[in-house]
Formats: sequence, structure tokens, C-alpha cells
Amino acid sequence: MLNALRRNSSRSRLVRSLYGALSSQARSPVFFLAFGVADTLDGRFDLVTLHAWLVFERLRVAAMGDTAQALSNVIFIGFDEALRDLGAGDMSMGRKIKQMGEAFNGRIQAYDGAVDEAELAAAILRNVYRGATNRHREALALARYASGARRHLAASDVSTGVLDFGPPPTSDA
Repeated sequence: MLNALRRNSSRSRLVRSLYGALSSQARSPVFFLAFGVADTLDGRFDLVTLHAWLVFERLRVAAMGDTAQALSNVIFIGFDEALRDLGAGDMSMGRKIKQMGEAFNGRIQAYDGAVDEAELAAAILRNVYRGATNRHREALALARYASGARRHLAASDVSTGVLDFGPPPTSDA
């Protein structure tokens, strides 16, 4: 019994650390300033989702599915808290969280389905930039950043809770 509690406590610390690193990276001003991601609830949601996809992929490779599920739960607690901070009431929370869950899962599937940077850029253009035709350059640069972050994360020991997304991203396409 005590070992089970210690494991849960240890995993909880790990998940909090992963979530902190993921959300800190997703909030980097460079995404809003250089990449032109909208500094709105939707833009922030999209950046958290993109970074969550990167981390989930790394956790999947590390056979840490339970940790990925726990991280997903913490991410949605964060979404719930953000909506409540914006004044969403209890009556609408279920519907809003369900919509966010569908959008989150759809984006994760789109990014998982991309076989190269061009397809990833197309998925990013559809999701992060809502299909804006004048954002191809930024979408490609963001896809290149994600590809580099994947390589850095692949070399990271996610079991420590430390995530290395690589050097700060640039908007050079």
C-alpha cells in the first residue's frame, strides 16, 4: 500500500514537472511575436496542444502511457481552470470541455498523421492559423521547430520530468 502511494506521489511530481515544462515552452513569447500565433485563448490552446503532442509522442516511445494519461488529465484541469478564470459557469463547463477535448484530440491525430514537415505545416496552418492563406511561411517555420523539438525530446530522459525542446525557435522558414 505505501509503495503504491509513493509511486502515485512520484508520478504526480513527474507529471507536474512535465506539465510545467510543456506549458512554459508553449507560453514562450516568440510564438506570439515571431510566429504570429494569436495571443488569445485559442492561440494558447493550440500551442499547448502542439507541445502536448510532442511530449505525448516521447512518452509513447518511452512506454510511459500511464504518465501520458495523467499528463492529459492535468492539461484538461488547466483548461478547466482557465475557463473558470474567464467566467465560465458550471452549467456550460461540461459542453466546453467536451468541445476542447474533441479539438485537442483532432489536432493530436492531425499531427500524428503528418508524414513529413510539409504535411505537419499543413496541419499547423489549418489548426493554429485557422487556414489563413497568408500564414504558410509561419506554419512551415513552426513545423520545422516541431521537427527539431522532436529530435531534442528524443534524446531527453522524460522520466526525470525535464524536457529539452532544443534551442529557442526562430520564424525563419
